[in-house]
Amino acid sequence: MLASFVLLRGVGSSVVPMNLWGGLLLTLILAATAIGLSLPLGIVLALGRRSALPLVRWTSVAAIECVRGLPLITILFMASLIVPLALPDAWRPDTVLRAMFGLTLFSAAYVAEDVRGGLNAVGAGQYDAARALGLGSVAMHRLVILPQALRAVVPAIVGQFIALLKDTSLVLILGLTELFGVARSVVNQPEHLGRFREALLFAAVVYFVLCGGLSRVSKAFEATK
Repeated sequence: MLASFVLLRGVGSSVVPMNLWGGLLLTLILAATAIGLSLPLGIVLALGRRSALPLVRWTSVAAIECVRGLPLITILFMASLIVPLALPDAWRPDTVLRAMFGLTLFSAAYVAEDVRGGLNAVGAGQYDAARALGLGSVAMHRLVILPQALRAVVPAIVGQFIALLKDTSLVLILGLTELFGVARSVVNQPEHLGRFREALLFAAVVYFVLCGGLSRVSKAFEATK
């Protein structure tokens, strides 16, 4: 991901504005950023939904259900139009950052429900054993509960990340030209008219390789149990 960021942004005097980023590298950066941020955010929301504090619990429930009740395309539009209105002009993020925010928020809500399912699968005896060892709430969840819960829902979480990778193609509506957008741009050029099959097949193969790679990583992780 770091290499993709450097290649897109450039260095020194040849820095490329984020709004001009595109292609496969943009797809990789959007997916990797959203995956990397949505997992910890989803864990926090899942724990918040199970909190004994009413304010924390209902805030987490509202955040999860509101996001899950909206299609991703709506989240992206909101991130693109509403976020700039809520911030001063000097702090308004580029379109790429807004897309990252929308993708992360959308994925985190679904990851939170996957993690909550894993937490529910952990037996009450594990909590009792952790308390018997004198572990506090934070240490208990960090050392005992969360490792078991996350291992139980690895397939579901990876499935969500695979869907997120494919959903990056929706940033085309924000004016960003990711992998699928590049394929469409090539087809629209006069010298390539009628060659939409080749362009779309190439994009499909790339998505298949990326999604298959995530699936293989998931299987390898499950085999280490």
